[in-house]
Amino acid sequence: MALRPIDNALPIVPDGLRPKKQAKVSIQPQKKASEISVNDENKAPLPQPIDASVDYVASEDLKPFQDPESNIQSLVEGLDSKDWVKVCQSLNDARRFSLYHPGLLLPVLEKVMLVVVKSMKNPRSALCKTSIMAASDIFNAYGEKLLDSTDSSAFDQLLLQLLLKASQDKKFVCEEADKSLTAMVNSIAALPLLQKLRGFVNHGNLRVRAKAAVSISNSVYKMGSEEIKEFGSVTLLQMASDLLNDRLPEAREAARSIVLSVYEAFTENEKLDTVEDWQSFCQSNLSMIQTQLMIKVVSSQ
Repeated sequence: MALRPIDNALPIVPDGLRPKKQAKVSIQPQKKASEISVNDENKAPLPQPIDASVDYVASEDLKPFQDPESNIQSLVEGLDSKDWVKVCQSLNDARRFSLYHPGLLLPVLEKVMLVVVKSMKNPRSALCKTSIMAASDIFNAYGEKLLDSTDSSAFDQLLLQLLLKASQDKKFVCEEADKSLTAMVNSIAALPLLQKLRGFVNHGNLRVRAKAAVSISNSVYKMGSEEIKEFGSVTLLQMASDLLNDRLPEAREAARSIVLSVYEAFTENEKLDTVEDWQSFCQSNLSMIQTQLMIKVVSSQ
């Protein structure tokens, strides 16, 4: 049977001339900022808040107060502020007090140190660096008086935070913390400072160990032979032996410096200068492995 033509059939179009189907796009209505939840994956990233400008003032550019007695109370209030910019300004004022009016700051020095520690933990780099600069000026102004006029835990917390900040990756914070540790070593007597530092030789953070080793090395370097003897030559060598096999070169180099300082003090005290006498001393006080390390350091200098 013949097929009838269908008049209303669609014309046949060659494949190359057929229009392509367009993908359907679902347009979502734009949400208001107040409607966007914290976990909304479709939201556009919000602009980051811009930090207020904070000037890093060098110690030599700080000026004394014209009326320090009336400013000390406002300093305490500023340190308690929830505005981090205000805290930065107050820390700079604390620096001015420590440098030019240290007697007025002394009654609230422990509080200042605790604020310095808290600010070092703050994620804002500007506040962190300002607090480290404050620590340096406090070290230079008070020296070992810090160990007498404040609770020992305040100093211990400050020391730990400086070692941690000197160990982090932010270069400008790390460099500032290194300067502060140097100021600490230069301003505080070696004997009491070594008692504070010795506990960090076995710290779980290898960078903290290395920074502590450098501070110990610098403290021992400025000690005389009598001070080394008073602290304990064997104690220092035992500390160094733990660091000579450390994973970080910075710690190993600091340990070598400690051993050489003790060796110089030993030969000066005993009027000896031979490796054999040094070996005999080490064998009498250290393990065989430790003795071998000490001999190797002295022989390779």
